[in-house]
Amino acid sequence: MHALDGIRVLDLGTYIAGPFCATVLGEFGAEIIKIERPDSGDHLRRFGTETACGDTLVWLSEARNKRSVTLNLADPRGRELLLELIDEADVVIENFRPGVLERWSLGYDEIRKRNARAIMLRVSAYGPTGPLAEQPGFARVAHAFAGLSLLAGEPHGPPVTPGSTSLGDYLTGLYGVIGVLLALRARETTGRGQCVDMALYEPIFRVLDEIAPAYQQFGFVRERMGADTVNVVPHSHYRTADDRWIAIACSNDDMFARLARAMGDPALADPGRFGPKAARLAARDEVNTLVTDWVGRLSRDEVLARCQDCGVPAGPLNSIADIFTDPQFAHRATITEIDSRIGPLAVPNVIPALSDTPGEIRWLGPALGADTETVLAELLHRTGDEIAGLRAAGVI
Repeated sequence: MHALDGIRVLDLGTYIAGPFCATVLGEFGAEIIKIERPDSGDHLRRFGTETACGDTLVWLSEARNKRSVTLNLADPRGRELLLELIDEADVVIENFRPGVLERWSLGYDEIRKRNARAIMLRVSAYGPTGPLAEQPGFARVAHAFAGLSLLAGEPHGPPVTPGSTSLGDYLTGLYGVIGVLLALRARETTGRGQCVDMALYEPIFRVLDEIAPAYQQFGFVRERMGADTVNVVPHSHYRTADDRWIAIACSNDDMFARLARAMGDPALADPGRFGPKAARLAARDEVNTLVTDWVGRLSRDEVLARCQDCGVPAGPLNSIADIFTDPQFAHRATITEIDSRIGPLAVPNVIPALSDTPGEIRWLGPALGADTETVLAELLHRTGDEIAGLRAAGVI
């Protein structure tokens, strides 16, 4: 049994944000029908490292558990087939520019008329209203617009993209999951679906902790701080004697007192020195220098052992090579190998872990249109001849 058994999702999205929401729902049992263009499919098939099967590693990992159906939505027959699928769906996910589906008579108003129980997740760069509504956007632009990119980098260096990752896409997908689950819960009471609206920049802005109230109350404009953290110190990255890096996080006075003991100098945490947080913030450079010098005299393992003995939150800055040999990752099966069209492939495992209805990866990204005939036959009751005619006409 899976938590979302019996839920059918139509994934009309491209790239990551909308489709990642569908991916997570599919990991926990929802049936995901991925709608793609007949000629080229989702752009995600060509985004990332190419493989021998013709699709990228990103596609193989992130299109897990999806059934691929090709439909030409520019053709009225393709749109009609999609509407028939919508009749049978619980959730419809899309991330076209605002207005595109409406021009095809596939907007939420049309969907609601046909299937009042359907929930629609709509993801766009800036939302469907406002002065930027019609502008395109990707995660990099969302990071910049939401205020994250200007905070990333060294104080006097250029802004950078945190981790060279599509963080905004993944966060939007996760918030999309929350919205869909909330709408499904509400439907249990009302019997009606609803529209879930997400702008790509909004989840990024949402996780920037106190940046908005700090500006509204005090006019404080946070700037780039490298690896440091605005409200606490020491809370940064430090280089060890064997040229490795570790992260140390002292979020309160007690944690700093533990670090002072680990450093062999408990007096650093005295009230007259750096014990109070305010004193540490006022002497940020001095405190960081003390920690930097201490860490720099020891190997990574020595620093981590001393921090562990004293209860100091600390950990290594792992590369992916480190992660593949890390015993904690192995114990939690955070990485798993799944058979794919290019053989066994290591991918991130399903999270979170549920004790009674766990998620699973049943298969990795499918070939383009691999499930078109099966879905049209089983759900829409098209005959073999009808399907052959649709294929010959370029509708599928």
